[in-house]
Amino acid sequence: MEGNRIGRRTVLRTAGALAAASAVTGCGSLMGNGESRSSSSSGGGRKRLVVSNSGGAYNDALTKGIYEPFAKETGITVTTVNYQSAQIIAQVRQGRPQVDLMDNSLLIFQKMARLECLEPVDHDRLKSVKGAGIAEHNLPEYAVGKNVWASVMAYRTDSLKRVPKSWADFWNTDAFSGARSLQSAEVDLPELEFALLADGVPLDKLYPLDVDRAFASMSRIRGEVKKFWNTGALPAVLLGRREVVATSLWGGRADELIKQGMPVAYQWNEARRMTSGWGIPKGAGNTDAAYQLIDFSLRPEVQAAFAKLFPHGPVVPAATKLLSEDVLATLPTSPHNLKTGFDADVAWWDKNQEAVTRRWQEWADA
Repeated sequence: MEGNRIGRRTVLRTAGALAAASAVTGCGSLMGNGESRSSSSSGGGRKRLVVSNSGGAYNDALTKGIYEPFAKETGITVTTVNYQSAQIIAQVRQGRPQVDLMDNSLLIFQKMARLECLEPVDHDRLKSVKGAGIAEHNLPEYAVGKNVWASVMAYRTDSLKRVPKSWADFWNTDAFSGARSLQSAEVDLPELEFALLADGVPLDKLYPLDVDRAFASMSRIRGEVKKFWNTGALPAVLLGRREVVATSLWGGRADELIKQGMPVAYQWNEARRMTSGWGIPKGAGNTDAAYQLIDFSLRPEVQAAFAKLFPHGPVVPAATKLLSEDVLATLPTSPHNLKTGFDADVAWWDKNQEAVTRRWQEWADA
């Protein structure tokens, strides 16, 4: 996803451009969404590494947890910029990529690899990967996963007499009455998986998604949905104002409400996980330093340090052993929470996102 997380990355912001690019040979030309060149630097070494990320609080956590200690150890200055993937694709096609390394979702990297805009990753160059137990789906050919976030179900504890434990409960408006909110396709992937889980599809049988069945399930709850939210901040606002009793939202948002003393809780069961990671644009000029930063970021102690600063789960299992139970309770990759959620199939979504988005828009407008 692109854009800031806890303001999460908005995949659909560039989905149309990426789809257009796939119609041309190799890495297609795109129109960017405007760029932000405001940047930050870490360290004062002679070498310089330019990294694109989504900025905001996410960049602040990366700077403190990864970039600054990396610069101190290696002498490599890390400068960050905020480019949309569409802009970087256009740069690659022109033969002038302006970044050495990208921080983005594995779904975006799946699209960019299909458009031949990424360098294949030599995982053998990454010492921190060997024997680390990183899940196979987080080590695709053209990227390296580094942290995981999730979409979860949150609810007001003062409005519901019982705790909703599944998306089937969320869909059960008789037993759990009150207005709902769900995510629209305007901001990110529509939540077809939740609709299917509510309709009785097992976690391990979700993919390939039965789109017809998912939309039929969505139609059954549509009358109770006060708002299909279109910004990352909105579901927490609706919940905080008591305009809804339950909503989907990105992990971390509910924790902010709880810290404010709101009567809110959330459910990790059947959470949808997505992974953010590293990708090297095709033709990037400083791949050696890029590999050094990737390797550094996957050390267990670095993964744990970042998780303490930002509510994204480590991909390295050993990192969870360095975290307190309080921190682990907020992370999608804690040993307990890993058992109850599922990982979005980025290959399926890359193939079907455009068609699903069109159908969503038609369904929403009907």
